[in-house]
Amino acid sequence: MSATEYTVDLRDIRFVLFEQMKVDEQLKGVARYADFDRDTYDMMLDQAFAMAHDVLAPLNKAGDNPGATFDGKGNVTTPPGYKEAYKAVVESGLLAAGMNPEVGGIGLPHAVDVAMHEMLTGACTAFNIYTGLSRAAANLLCSDFCPEFFRPFAVQKIMAGEWAGTMCLTEAGAGTAVGDNRCKAAWTDDPNVYHLTGEKIFISGADNDITKNIVHIVLARTPDAKAGTAGLSLFLVPKFIVTADGETTAERNDAMVVGIEHKMGINGSATCTLALGANGTCKGWRLGKEGQGMAIMFHMMNEARIGVGIQGLATASASYLNALDYAKDRVQGSSIENMKDANAPRVTINKHPDVRRMLMTMKVQVETMRSLIYSVANRLDRADNGDPAQKEYLIGLVELMTPIVKAHCSDVGWEVCSTAVQVYGGYGYTKEYPVEQNLRDQRISAIYEGTNGVQAMDLLGRKMRQGSGILFMTWLDECNQELERAKATKRMDEEVSALERARDQLGATAMYLGSLGQNKNIRGAMLQATPFLNLFGTVVLGLHAVWQARVAHLAIEAGAAGADLQFYKGKVANARFYAKNVLPRATALAKIIQSGDESCLEEGLFD
Repeated sequence: MSATEYTVDLRDIRFVLFEQMKVDEQLKGVARYADFDRDTYDMMLDQAFAMAHDVLAPLNKAGDNPGATFDGKGNVTTPPGYKEAYKAVVESGLLAAGMNPEVGGIGLPHAVDVAMHEMLTGACTAFNIYTGLSRAAANLLCSDFCPEFFRPFAVQKIMAGEWAGTMCLTEAGAGTAVGDNRCKAAWTDDPNVYHLTGEKIFISGADNDITKNIVHIVLARTPDAKAGTAGLSLFLVPKFIVTADGETTAERNDAMVVGIEHKMGINGSATCTLALGANGTCKGWRLGKEGQGMAIMFHMMNEARIGVGIQGLATASASYLNALDYAKDRVQGSSIENMKDANAPRVTINKHPDVRRMLMTMKVQVETMRSLIYSVANRLDRADNGDPAQKEYLIGLVELMTPIVKAHCSDVGWEVCSTAVQVYGGYGYTKEYPVEQNLRDQRISAIYEGTNGVQAMDLLGRKMRQGSGILFMTWLDECNQELERAKATKRMDEEVSALERARDQLGATAMYLGSLGQNKNIRGAMLQATPFLNLFGTVVLGLHAVWQARVAHLAIEAGAAGADLQFYKGKVANARFYAKNVLPRATALAKIIQSGDESCLEEGLFD
């Protein structure tokens, strides 16, 4: 198996979209999607797979070493083939697939778009960072926050592949503490134009040789602004100055790359230090009003956080499927029953119990992550039905699940990638096989777009408290409804009982942490934020395993046969395996959290 081979489980993708969530039937009632049908969705999925397999996957290993390079003069060169691949993605319509047709998109449902995004990311994670950030920038600039000067053309230029986009938050002296940012934006005679000075670090795609221009979305602080995040404003800073009709000039704005990071993974993605106004004038156009920077930036950040969850799923899926193929082909040892017989026939390693355990763990983790992420996208689609109350309800659930998608799926994605290396044995640790690169590329996902610890604090400190816990109660109601549907099958009593216990432990743990907060023990509560997110995520994925098994039971009872029957049996096995082998982690986490141990907070311990 070569490192350029890439595959994806299109059968499972279609199961989630069309059997579990019934996207093609469900969205017929939403005006925006009324003209789409199953044939259109299938065609786009097939197109995305072809692009991933034929165009992007061959770039994955080739782009890893040396990766993106920097000439020391402000210019980045992407790996060979990236420029052509970017053009192919744009011309295929995949870059703009989920965008409104009014700005050059196709207007596909988010759920289908996410499925295509999964495939492109899994084929070449580093490459897809360029397209993903550009699309996120375009989505932000579709809003009323877009500077008036850029409104007639900015999104269209990005969708046409002429411009790229970046997100510039991080600074060396601030890092995750964004409120400590020092980048300055000075007023000029034009009330919409500012002169920026400062430096941003860890900026993905801050320069490239793919597009004519790049629009940086930059957080900066205006004169006399408040301290902290409340004083931050947001600016659009082009790499090259543009004319009033959107044409890119030869005038270079003073937003220059001064260094490039040498990283553990995603080496084809240029991660840069960007200097603003260090050698001249750096012009920026304000988005929204002064002081609205973080509020506006969250629109882009939340999209990026879901994208990070997709990265966890995509790299995990690629690693699992590669490990599965390898295990089917790799002959080593005899069966466990004949292990003492030196002359016994040799068998492939997928016959060994420990390997089967690893494969099953990866399978259920990948398939439940896919279900979770697609369901979040599906809620966004359903929110377009014109009912304000329904929209508020659905968007609330999206907000609750976003830190779980970002953090839990990136952690589980790393776990799956690591397990895949173990299946390969020593070969998995070598560069001849793809799982080694998948593991390296995946590690960053727990760090960028807000570390997983930040996501955990957001979940516990904001989302769980919002509206006196209304978001959590809403999710619990959905959870209970699905468990009742599963009970009605009379096929999953053990799995449902296990999940009910885990649900109750999650609720009790939430109440325990809430009591710490009420007693002003904020440090003690936040000490358990990450374990709580992992507890919540473990229960959520368990619910998705049960949901999928319920749909599979119905299909089996309807007469499924052949490969379909085996597929559905796999879903039933997923739920059983998850309930007995993964869900107990929730019990352990609940006990750990409620133990009240705060020994690591003792004074002087790490001074």
